[in-house]
This record gives sequence, structure tokens and C-alpha cells, in this order.
Amino acid sequence: MKGAYFEVLSDMLTSVGVIVAGIIMLTTGWYYADPILSAGIGLFILPRTWILLKDAVGVLLEGTPSDVNLEELRIGIASIPGVKAVHDLHVWTLTSGYNAMSAHIIINEGLPYNETLQLINDAIMANYKIHHTTIQIEMDRYKEQETHL
Repeated sequence: MKGAYFEVLSDMLTSVGVIVAGIIMLTTGWYYADPILSAGIGLFILPRTWILLKDAVGVLLEGTPSDVNLEELRIGIASIPGVKAVHDLHVWTLTSGYNAMSAHIIINEGLPYNETLQLINDAIMANYKIHHTTIQIEMDRYKEQETHL
């Protein structure tokens, strides 16, 4: 969406720049107006292109979004009643403005599983810019065995 916006914006600025440069050259004979206005348009568009490229690379590499503080998120989840610990917390961007999260969360024995999971999901989606979660609920006695193939 941003790419389309920048494309339309650059086309508009280029058209206006050509008209202004043409009027200046026609009325004053000063032919440097065209390259100066063209360079100005390029310098105006360049920083926005860099931002778009940086965002696109972040999405493609599934990087942690800059507007999500992982430590704050970890503390927020851990402060939910019944949550003992959070580990294997990962947040990444699926597309611009749409973030996903996965985590393993250790809860107190005897808590209602579905209600606790709903409470955790509601807190995450209400307080952080995360729209999709995958949460593995664990009890203290669970010993995870990692397998890497």
C-alpha cells in the first residue's frame, strides 16, 4: 500500500516539476530549472523509499517489529493472574501493521485451561500491537524436550 502511495506521489511531483520547470525555462530561458527540480524531487522521495525498503525487508525476514517491546510484553504476560513464567517468546511481522506472536507460558496447576488461555490472548491483543497468537500452555512439571532435525 505504501509502495503504491509513493509511486503515485512521485508521479504527481514529477508532473508538477516538469510543468514548473517548463514554465520557468519558457519565461526566463533558465535551463537549469529542470535538473534542479528533478534532483529536488529525487531527494524528497529517497528517504521515503528507504523507509519502505526497510519495512519490506523486516517483513520478509520476519523481524521483530520496532513498535513491540519484547521485555515489556514478557512482563505484561507474566503479570496475568495464574501465569508463572514465559519463555520462547517470539514476535514477528506478517505484513505491514499485522504482527504475530508465539510463546510458551507456564501456568499454575489447577487453573481452567481455556479460560486462562482466553485471558492471556485478550490481554495480548488489547495491550500490544499483536493480531495473531500461538500459545503453548505448560504446567511446572512439564519438561520440554527440544528436537532439531
